[in-house]
Amino acid sequence: MLDQITELVKQYGGDAIVNNQDVPNEHNEAVMNETSDSILNGLKGMVANGNFSDIAGLLNNGSIDSSNPVVKQLTEQLSGNLGQKYGLSSEASSGLAGSIIPKILGSLIGKAKDPNQPGFDVSDIVKSIGGSNSGGLMDAVTKYGGQFGLDQNNDGKVDMKDATAAMSGKSGGLLGGLLGKLFGK
Repeated sequence: MLDQITELVKQYGGDAIVNNQDVPNEHNEAVMNETSDSILNGLKGMVANGNFSDIAGLLNNGSIDSSNPVVKQLTEQLSGNLGQKYGLSSEASSGLAGSIIPKILGSLIGKAKDPNQPGFDVSDIVKSIGGSNSGGLMDAVTKYGGQFGLDQNNDGKVDMKDATAAMSGKSGGLLGGLLGKLFGK
Protein backbone atom coordinates (compact mmCIF):
# COMPACT_ATOMS: atom_id res chain seq x y z
CA MET A 1 0.00 0.00 0.00
CA LEU A 2 2.83 2.41 0.78
CA ASP A 3 4.14 1.87 -2.76
CA GLN A 4 0.79 2.88 -4.29
CA ILE A 5 0.54 5.94 -2.08
CA THR A 6 4.15 6.88 -2.83
CA GLU A 7 3.46 6.68 -6.58
CA LEU A 8 0.43 8.94 -6.18
CA VAL A 9 2.48 11.41 -4.12
CA LYS A 10 5.06 11.52 -6.92
CA GLN A 11 2.27 12.01 -9.44
CA TYR A 12 0.70 14.93 -7.58
CA GLY A 13 3.82 16.21 -5.83
CA GLY A 14 5.12 18.19 -8.78
CA ASP A 15 2.94 21.23 -8.21
CA ALA A 16 2.30 20.83 -4.51
CA ILE A 17 5.89 20.09 -3.47
CA VAL A 18 8.56 20.39 -6.18
CA ASN A 19 7.22 23.62 -7.74
CA ASN A 20 6.32 25.07 -4.35
CA GLN A 21 8.61 27.99 -3.49
CA ASP A 22 7.92 27.41 0.23
CA VAL A 23 9.57 23.96 0.10
CA PRO A 24 13.35 24.20 -0.21
CA ASN A 25 14.56 22.01 -3.11
CA GLU A 26 16.81 19.99 -0.82
CA HIS A 27 13.68 18.87 1.09
CA ASN A 28 11.52 17.89 -1.91
CA GLU A 29 12.13 14.14 -1.66
CA ALA A 30 11.89 14.11 2.15
CA VAL A 31 8.59 16.04 2.01
CA MET A 32 7.23 13.54 -0.52
CA ASN A 33 8.25 10.66 1.75
CA GLU A 34 6.71 12.42 4.74
CA THR A 35 3.48 12.87 2.78
CA SER A 36 3.30 9.15 1.94
CA ASP A 37 4.13 8.10 5.49
CA SER A 38 1.68 10.57 7.03
CA ILE A 39 -1.19 9.31 4.88
CA LEU A 40 -0.57 5.63 5.56
CA ASN A 41 0.21 6.08 9.26
CA GLY A 42 -2.70 8.48 9.68
CA LEU A 43 -5.14 5.97 8.20
CA LYS A 44 -3.68 3.19 10.34
CA GLY A 45 -3.98 5.39 13.42
CA MET A 46 -7.63 6.11 12.70
CA VAL A 47 -8.37 2.41 12.44
CA ALA A 48 -6.35 1.64 15.59
CA ASN A 49 -8.47 4.22 17.43
CA GLY A 50 -11.67 2.58 16.18
CA ASN A 51 -12.60 5.32 13.69
CA PHE A 52 -14.16 2.83 11.29
CA SER A 53 -17.20 4.84 10.18
CA ASP A 54 -15.25 7.79 8.72
CA ILE A 55 -12.88 5.52 6.80
CA ALA A 56 -15.72 3.28 5.64
CA GLY A 57 -17.56 6.39 4.46
CA LEU A 58 -14.48 7.49 2.54
CA LEU A 59 -14.16 4.06 0.88
CA ASN A 60 -17.88 3.99 0.08
CA ASN A 61 -18.19 7.11 -2.05
CA GLY A 62 -17.60 9.70 0.64
CA SER A 63 -16.73 13.22 -0.43
CA ILE A 64 -13.00 13.63 -0.77
CA ASP A 65 -12.60 17.30 0.01
CA SER A 66 -11.70 19.44 2.99
CA SER A 67 -15.10 18.76 4.61
CA ASN A 68 -14.39 15.01 4.89
CA PRO A 69 -13.26 14.10 8.43
CA VAL A 70 -10.53 11.73 7.14
CA VAL A 71 -9.18 14.37 4.76
CA LYS A 72 -9.33 16.97 7.52
CA GLN A 73 -7.43 14.79 10.02
CA LEU A 74 -4.77 13.70 7.52
CA THR A 75 -4.31 17.30 6.35
CA GLU A 76 -3.81 18.52 9.92
CA GLN A 77 -1.38 15.70 10.68
CA LEU A 78 0.72 16.26 7.55
CA SER A 79 0.69 20.01 8.03
CA GLY A 80 1.97 19.65 11.59
CA ASN A 81 4.66 17.18 10.55
CA LEU A 82 5.90 19.42 7.73
CA GLY A 83 6.12 22.43 10.01
CA GLN A 84 7.86 20.51 12.77
CA LYS A 85 10.31 18.50 10.65
CA TYR A 86 11.08 20.88 7.79
CA GLY A 87 10.41 24.31 9.26
CA LEU A 88 7.61 25.20 6.86
CA SER A 89 5.34 28.00 8.02
CA SER A 90 1.89 26.97 9.15
CA GLU A 91 0.40 28.68 6.09
CA ALA A 92 2.77 26.89 3.68
CA SER A 93 2.36 23.48 5.32
CA SER A 94 -1.44 23.83 5.52
CA GLY A 95 -1.65 24.88 1.89
CA LEU A 96 0.55 22.02 0.73
CA ALA A 97 -1.30 19.39 2.78
CA GLY A 98 -4.70 20.81 1.88
CA SER A 99 -3.95 20.64 -1.83
CA ILE A 100 -2.31 17.22 -2.04
CA ILE A 101 -4.23 15.04 0.46
CA PRO A 102 -7.62 15.20 -1.34
CA LYS A 103 -5.97 14.51 -4.71
CA ILE A 104 -4.09 11.48 -3.42
CA LEU A 105 -7.05 10.00 -1.53
CA GLY A 106 -9.40 10.69 -4.43
CA SER A 107 -7.07 8.96 -6.87
CA LEU A 108 -6.41 6.06 -4.48
CA ILE A 109 -10.11 5.40 -3.90
CA GLY A 110 -10.94 5.94 -7.58
CA LYS A 111 -8.30 3.44 -8.68
CA ALA A 112 -9.39 0.94 -6.03
CA LYS A 113 -12.93 1.06 -7.39
CA ASP A 114 -11.82 0.73 -11.01
CA PRO A 115 -11.74 -2.94 -12.05
CA ASN A 116 -9.24 -2.03 -14.80
CA GLN A 117 -6.60 -0.79 -12.31
CA PRO A 118 -4.31 -3.63 -11.29
CA GLY A 119 -2.60 -3.28 -7.92
CA PHE A 120 -5.36 -1.20 -6.35
CA ASP A 121 -8.15 -2.89 -4.44
CA VAL A 122 -10.52 -1.78 -1.67
CA SER A 123 -9.90 -4.99 0.27
CA ASP A 124 -6.12 -4.40 0.01
CA ILE A 125 -6.60 -0.90 1.40
CA VAL A 126 -8.62 -2.32 4.28
CA LYS A 127 -5.98 -4.98 5.01
CA SER A 128 -3.10 -2.49 4.77
CA ILE A 129 -4.55 0.08 7.11
CA GLY A 130 -6.59 -2.25 9.30
CA GLY A 131 -3.92 -4.58 10.66
CA SER A 132 -5.51 -6.56 13.47
CA ASN A 133 -8.64 -4.38 13.13
CA SER A 134 -9.27 -5.31 9.48
CA GLY A 135 -12.37 -7.26 10.44
CA GLY A 136 -13.93 -4.29 12.21
CA LEU A 137 -13.12 -1.99 9.33
CA MET A 138 -14.52 -4.46 6.80
CA ASP A 139 -17.67 -4.74 8.93
CA ALA A 140 -18.00 -0.95 8.79
CA VAL A 141 -17.42 -0.92 5.04
CA THR A 142 -20.12 -3.57 4.70
CA LYS A 143 -22.51 -1.68 7.01
CA TYR A 144 -22.07 1.64 5.25
CA GLY A 145 -22.05 -0.07 1.87
CA GLY A 146 -25.72 -0.86 2.41
CA GLN A 147 -26.38 2.84 2.81
CA PHE A 148 -24.76 3.51 -0.55
CA GLY A 149 -26.90 1.05 -2.51
CA LEU A 150 -24.59 -1.95 -2.40
CA ASP A 151 -27.25 -4.18 -0.79
CA GLN A 152 -28.48 -5.83 -4.00
CA ASN A 153 -31.06 -8.15 -2.45
CA ASN A 154 -32.33 -5.69 0.18
CA ASP A 155 -31.69 -8.03 3.11
CA GLY A 156 -30.09 -5.31 5.23
CA LYS A 157 -26.48 -6.43 4.81
CA VAL A 158 -23.81 -6.43 2.14
CA ASP A 159 -22.44 -9.93 1.69
CA MET A 160 -21.44 -12.54 -0.89
CA LYS A 161 -25.02 -12.83 -2.17
CA ASP A 162 -24.91 -9.14 -3.08
CA ALA A 163 -21.52 -9.56 -4.72
CA THR A 164 -22.80 -12.53 -6.71
CA ALA A 165 -25.89 -10.60 -7.82
CA ALA A 166 -23.79 -7.62 -8.84
CA MET A 167 -21.23 -9.70 -10.71
CA SER A 168 -23.85 -11.77 -12.50
CA GLY A 169 -24.98 -8.62 -14.24
CA LYS A 170 -28.17 -8.03 -12.29
CA SER A 171 -26.88 -4.61 -11.33
CA GLY A 172 -23.91 -4.46 -13.69
CA GLY A 173 -20.97 -2.25 -14.46
CA LEU A 174 -18.91 -0.37 -11.95
CA LEU A 175 -20.94 -1.63 -9.02
CA GLY A 176 -20.21 -5.23 -9.99
CA GLY A 177 -16.51 -4.49 -10.24
CA LEU A 178 -16.49 -2.69 -6.90
CA LEU A 179 -18.30 -5.46 -5.08
CA GLY A 180 -16.13 -8.05 -6.76
CA LYS A 181 -13.04 -6.29 -5.45
CA LEU A 182 -14.60 -5.70 -2.04
CA PHE A 183 -15.28 -9.40 -1.59
CA GLY A 184 -12.14 -10.66 -3.30
CA LYS A 185 -13.74 -12.00 -6.51
